[in-house]
Amino acid sequence: MKLFAREHLPLLFWSALQWAVVVLVYRLDGFTRLSTAFYAVFLSAVLLSCYLLIRYFTHRGFYARLTDRLGSLGQSVVRRETAPLPSALGRLLDAQYSHYRNEIQAWERKQREHLTFVNQWAHQMKTPLSVIEMITQNEEDERLRSISEEGDRMRHGIEMMLYSARLETFEQDFGVETVSLRQTAKEAVHEYKRLFIRSHVYPEVNVDERFAVQTDAKWLRFIVLQLLSNAIKYSSGSGRTVTVSAFERDGAPVLEIRDRGVGIPKADLKRVFQPFYTGENGRTFKESTGMGLYLASEVAKKLELRLELESEVGAGTAVRILFGSRLTTL
Repeated sequence: MKLFAREHLPLLFWSALQWAVVVLVYRLDGFTRLSTAFYAVFLSAVLLSCYLLIRYFTHRGFYARLTDRLGSLGQSVVRRETAPLPSALGRLLDAQYSHYRNEIQAWERKQREHLTFVNQWAHQMKTPLSVIEMITQNEEDERLRSISEEGDRMRHGIEMMLYSARLETFEQDFGVETVSLRQTAKEAVHEYKRLFIRSHVYPEVNVDERFAVQTDAKWLRFIVLQLLSNAIKYSSGSGRTVTVSAFERDGAPVLEIRDRGVGIPKADLKRVFQPFYTGENGRTFKESTGMGLYLASEVAKKLELRLELESEVGAGTAVRILFGSRLTTL
């Protein structure tokens, strides 16, 4: 109604001006009976009112469509009016919606094709990496040891890429079960045992057996691996300890990964969970991609967990995984 009134306000002012001109012409032409002029004005006002009423009721849906907030894109093409202007607008919106839907479907098809290609390529790369690992295993040759280290980096990078691709179909790859935090921490440390040795960093697991949660074991393990990888990377060469511990906060379990490395500058703390952001440490540690903490935070959101980070330059960093539910009995 407000939009209708605003649109026709200039017409009302223009009509009032016309009525004033009619009365003035009557007066200047010598007609002494102004009642005739006012009667003409009255008839004109009645006709205008009828026109406005008819236009309002025939265009009511049209104005409502322009005024009301849409709940979804499809609602913009649901209503139909017979009046020429609303009908033409409806056809225009139909055409736009059709073009938009076709473009979105084409984009989704390309995304699915790209995702399929990435998954196939990543799985194909696992075979040669496994062969390289078998050849270089338990070899004392320094060159083979170096090849083994590069193979580990490639394998971890491919795993990150696979999990990043699977985020698009997270709901199809999700299952809740009872997960032991101690077992998850031990498996993550074992996964990076060669990286620990290479980086001269020592793992320490202080997680009691009683700490267990209801979540997806695979995705939780991915989060822990990303946090552990960062802790090792930024403690490399220090000869210090990376500690994985668990404790209770308000009756809910918390898993903490703490390193004693370089720490994160205060100016970077607010942006560390943004994709591809490496910050000041990224200039020193060339292997930084800025994706580890971002992917961990995205997976945590989907698991309805929360990440908490605190850091001090030169003293190290602690990242905590906060579980919203109470402890679960194994």
